[in-house]
Amino acid sequence: MKTWLITGSSKGFGRIWAEAALERGDRVVATARDVKTIEPLGKKFGERALCLPLDVTDRNAVFDAVNVSLERFGGLDVVVNNAGFGLFGMIEETTEAEARRQMETNFFGALWVTQAVLPGLRAKRSGHILQVSSIGGVHAFPALGLYHASKWALEGFSQSLQAEVKDFGVHVTLIEPTGYATDWSGASAVRASPMKEYDAVREARARARAAAFGKPGQPEATARVVLELVDMSAPPLRLFLGDGPLEWIKTEYASRIAVWEKYAHLSHEAHGG
Repeated sequence: MKTWLITGSSKGFGRIWAEAALERGDRVVATARDVKTIEPLGKKFGERALCLPLDVTDRNAVFDAVNVSLERFGGLDVVVNNAGFGLFGMIEETTEAEARRQMETNFFGALWVTQAVLPGLRAKRSGHILQVSSIGGVHAFPALGLYHASKWALEGFSQSLQAEVKDFGVHVTLIEPTGYATDWSGASAVRASPMKEYDAVREARARARAAAFGKPGQPEATARVVLELVDMSAPPLRLFLGDGPLEWIKTEYASRIAVWEKYAHLSHEAHGG
């Protein structure tokens, strides 16, 4: 039996993985800003499901929730930083408030949860932190600049984290989903006020997206993969979910290497004598 803490458990991946863990007999601390959305888990699974209200942008509340979890279950084995949302808008269109909210939730929220659970995981010398990133954590598209920034930041601190905690027996995995049939781009999304100057960019992006993405993945299919992942003795740092990302990233990294090689003479020149 494993004990999980999953943020953003009201719907989407968070809800699916919480239910999958509970169905197989694990214990889950499920959190959401509106606790009413996750109370059905407690009613269905009884004492194995602890449902807590939590806004991950509130650092004190995060530490309090982790303490309540430890008091209830004694320790954590799997921590899933899933809380987050997509901010759609060109860089110039995005307001300060929108940009800060994006970073506070997607980046700082995951950071606060990670900091709160690490003392317990280090003490027991085991555990697995799953950071829900995105294909947008390793690639970037127009109209999602701040979302990409939040996920690239998550990727950076998580790679450092892996190197810092591996000797304590703690694993870190960045989960990088592609397009799935969730409401990430629907009701859960925030959209900046559009500027007409970017209409052509938006239209080109819509055409490119339609051509690149086929049938969306079924989020329920990810549950068995995540369960297999947390049972691994040596899990990977990064894992794509869905079809397509690997080929996109091969192309992206080949392009980066080609550019770096083309201008390597300038890099050497900048080194000096």
